[in-house]
Amino acid sequence: MGIPEQLADRMSMAEQHEYLHSRFSRRTMIRGGAVTMGAVVGGAFLPGASAQAAGRSVATAPASAAEKVDGALVAPFGRHLAYGADARTEMTVSWQVPVAVRKPYIRIGAHPWDLSRKIEAEVRTLFTPAGVGASGDHTQYYLHAELSRLRPGRTYYYGVGHEGFDPANPRLAGTIGTFTTAPAHAEPFTFTAFGDQGVSYHGLANDSLILAQGPAFHLHAGDIAYADPSGMGKKEDTGFDSRVWDQFLAQTESVAKQVPWMVSYGNHDMEAWYSPNGYGGEEARWRLPGNGPDKKNLPGVYTFVHGNTAVISLDANDISFEIPANLGISGGTQTTWLETQLKKYRAAQGIDFVVVFFHHCAYCTSTAHASEGGVRQEWVPLFEKYTVDLVINGHNHVYERTDVLKGNKVAKELPIGGTAYPETDGVVYVTAGAAGRSLYAFSADESYEGHVKENDAVSSFVCLADGGREKETVAWSRVRYLDYSFLRVDVAPAAKGRFATLTVRGVAETGEEVDRFTVARRVRSTG
Repeated sequence: MGIPEQLADRMSMAEQHEYLHSRFSRRTMIRGGAVTMGAVVGGAFLPGASAQAAGRSVATAPASAAEKVDGALVAPFGRHLAYGADARTEMTVSWQVPVAVRKPYIRIGAHPWDLSRKIEAEVRTLFTPAGVGASGDHTQYYLHAELSRLRPGRTYYYGVGHEGFDPANPRLAGTIGTFTTAPAHAEPFTFTAFGDQGVSYHGLANDSLILAQGPAFHLHAGDIAYADPSGMGKKEDTGFDSRVWDQFLAQTESVAKQVPWMVSYGNHDMEAWYSPNGYGGEEARWRLPGNGPDKKNLPGVYTFVHGNTAVISLDANDISFEIPANLGISGGTQTTWLETQLKKYRAAQGIDFVVVFFHHCAYCTSTAHASEGGVRQEWVPLFEKYTVDLVINGHNHVYERTDVLKGNKVAKELPIGGTAYPETDGVVYVTAGAAGRSLYAFSADESYEGHVKENDAVSSFVCLADGGREKETVAWSRVRYLDYSFLRVDVAPAAKGRFATLTVRGVAETGEEVDRFTVARRVRSTG
């Protein structure tokens, strides 16, 4: 991203941001313009609610050419959804346009033939100058409409448009999309998850399979588009290219236009040009629930509830020893917030399961990144204290699943088809980082459904605070699969007096099941 590799290796994200702006901002300012992120206020579906437009700039952009564009010639693309803080009543619809347009908006209704409600959209614009990226000067236009006061468990129809492009026009009926809010009460549902997708044939194939699962939502555990292929100073042949995001959002639209695509941020998602924390670009592209501990520094930290399941997204860049560009950025507030959320959810009636997802692996034996010592130090004790039901990671481009762990040791072996009871056994960790990028390797043989090879002495390492690696030989690596794949989780509430269950499956790009296990929790009596 315009930074010599020998410098980037030693720089924090804030230092990289300052370096880039000292080098490129003067030329950019001369070329003109000053407004980027935040222009048009968003709205709510029902009267009485409102949304605030983003009020700060991300980068300096050229003057808008919207007055010269015929909106009839510009079609929106890259639609993607995200739950609000209350998944039952709040949804954000986001999309992109290739050039500036006038008066962007969303239409929404309970039927495809009734899209009479029209709500203005918020515009967030990103400008990337030549020299920062692999392209010439490039401007991107992201639009967001925050909807609130929706009805739980209801399917809505929507269309996005602007002056000259009205989705209510019968000619444009094919652009109408749908979304469904979370239910008011517990009911069976499915969600999917993976990390490290990027833009590729394999990423597209995984999206196709995910859509076929009918998920209520999808979790993307970091390293989203790979516009920054270096991942913080690591050696790569190509440089930062903001246009990759255009390709990525177009690729994922088939799923994300109808399934909330909930992201956490990985090391490849920190882009130094846009802000000192590296997340300015992500804040333009995504509208996440915004109920985390520090929205300014950690916009990818949030939580939501769907039925009987609470989901927590964390930012492991804050505690990563391996890639320390944002190490300590929260000053410890993220870990404090995490414990508060875990304690709250464990005490809440109606919430059976707590699922946590983030990028860097707590436990993995891939030869690339293996396990992150910062995660083990900061968060694993909390996962065990509050008996988290499932931890999902990316970072390593493999599928790997542990036994049930407690105190960094195997508390219970969990063979394929087995059942874990978190309240008494411990925590299960899944690395699902084979969504589309080039695959890594294991130090031991693969072992997966139909091809089991038991190995209780797998060689690996842990990334340490001093930047080094500590070798370890582990017995907890139960399933290892080295091909493109994703995670499917089926959630079933408990019948009276019985167990609620998460049925977790590793699914290959071929559709083959490579892993399966169950997490069961006895529901507390409400009487």
